[in-house]
Amino acid sequence: RNNQISDQFVRTTMLALSTSSLSFHGVAPVAPTVSRASASMDLEALKADAVKLNPVVKFFDPLNLSGGEFWGDSNAATIGFLRESEIKHGRVAMAGFVGYIVHANDIRFPWALSKGADIPTGLSPQALWDAVPEAGKWQIMLTIAFFEFWRENSYVLEKDGQTHYMRGGKPGYVPTFDQLPHPVPFNLFDPFGLSKNATPEKKAKGLLAEVNNGRLAMIGLFGFLSESQVPGSVPGLAGVGIRPYDGEIMAPFAANFHIF
Repeated sequence: RNNQISDQFVRTTMLALSTSSLSFHGVAPVAPTVSRASASMDLEALKADAVKLNPVVKFFDPLNLSGGEFWGDSNAATIGFLRESEIKHGRVAMAGFVGYIVHANDIRFPWALSKGADIPTGLSPQALWDAVPEAGKWQIMLTIAFFEFWRENSYVLEKDGQTHYMRGGKPGYVPTFDQLPHPVPFNLFDPFGLSKNATPEKKAKGLLAEVNNGRLAMIGLFGFLSESQVPGSVPGLAGVGIRPYDGEIMAPFAANFHIF
């Protein structure tokens, strides 16, 4: 079972690193029959975004993922999926990059994930994750699962005036919590409403910055992981005190985690 989880983790990681230039621009609504012309327009939009995101590299899609039709769906739906994938992986990587630095410096939250379980200091972030009790891991995974369910729920999106990113919706959109039965003081995205009244130009610039920052965070996080696994493999990180880790990075649930 651990090997299956590891294989899926590797495939997800490779997809995050190999996606073409993606952005928040909405995908054209998918009709029952998608013509090659409409798919071409979506691809052209990707190429235009790629130039804005990186004028040097421009459009980079060596695996031609943007030309595919995943799961027998349309090309427009596939492009929507790829856009969502890069945005989401970028956000996770940005959180992971900051989290790696925080835990590498032995900064801990004061609340215990499992009663009576003390997390030792002096560990690498990967070893720290291994040391988290199973109950703590389940709390983290179920919280993430709820956010994923809320993001993918068509009813919630409809109530927000949105549609799914594979059906013409805006990739990267995070639904509000307005549909929860009990009031929630803050939304997951833009909890303080700082960007609500921003100009379209400022929003567009911010969206491009987020995608680029996400790409950089993916590279940076894998730099940390590589240096901890193979000391000296990342010259820029040599000598800065990255703690070594001799576990299996691509099998994150090998320790203290069981499904059955």
